Amino acid sequence: MTYDIITILGPTASGKTDLAAHLAARLGNAEIISADSRQVYRGMDIGTGKDLADYTIDGVQIPYHIIDILDAGEKYNLFQYQQDFWTAYNDIVSRGKLPILCGGTGLYIESVLKSYKMVPVPENKALRQSLEGKTLAELTEILMTYKSLHNTTDVDTAKRAIRAIEIQQYYKEHKIDERDFPQLKSLTIGVNIDRELRRAKISDRLKKRLEEGMVDEIRELLKRVPSDDLLYYGLEYKFVTMYCLGQLSYDEMFRQLEIAIHQFAKRQMTWFRGMEERRGIPIHWVDATKKMDEKVSQIIHLM
Repeated sequence: MTYDIITILGPTASGKTDLAAHLAARLGNAEIISADSRQVYRGMDIGTGKDLADYTIDGVQIPYHIIDILDAGEKYNLFQYQQDFWTAYNDIVSRGKLPILCGGTGLYIESVLKSYKMVPVPENKALRQSLEGKTLAELTEILMTYKSLHNTTDVDTAKRAIRAIEIQQYYKEHKIDERDFPQLKSLTIGVNIDRELRRAKISDRLKKRLEEGMVDEIRELLKRVPSDDLLYYGLEYKFVTMYCLGQLSYDEMFRQLEIAIHQFAKRQMTWFRGMEERRGIPIHWVDATKKMDEKVSQIIHLM
């Protein structure tokens, strides 16, 4: 095999984690590195769709990395992810195993496959003050004026948008030296799911997560994590927290969250297409509706 790593990406509800785990089980010598910006947090399980049971195939536990490494309420960024990725990657290959990178956070995946140089960015109080009071739409417009890389798929709160602008402004003002990361040769697989099927799966999954206790999970988190921190994480943690605080009714929470997740999945696909069409990362797309054995066999054939 001529690849350093296998990458499996796709939008939310596409079944990419299940596919990665089945591929690892078939290969017998692979471990999974997560590329999900929210699954790093302990206790944020239902809302992030952690689905750890997916990593057990026919009674065999597939090893996974960069999941449950921080307490809820802490902040995590791309610079930290790169460090954690390379630690996990080097550990896996040192034991003669094959890494499978899997997730839906496009910037995390792209930063690894393109060996982007990232540095920790300090807080810019003056910039934050100048952006205070602007709406999410206005902040997104500002963010789009920067030419440098940012994962707009995850920018679904004003705080996240302000932090994204802060990072881009820092990179604009400071010359960033090239980091000596190795260039990985990846077989990159995208899980292609029809838009209407994706929307149906997202809606069904949201109902299931609420039935499984997502509201109770977030109520428990609110006992030890400030509400502003949960709101910062966006999507489920934003809207369910607003419901728990009495700012939304249950029906309002469900409708607004459902729309937000649909929009998020659309942004994910836009990002992945940009990786393929404009940023030079070839992606081999597999049909999400195929049987699991067929999808796994297709990937092995490509290998």
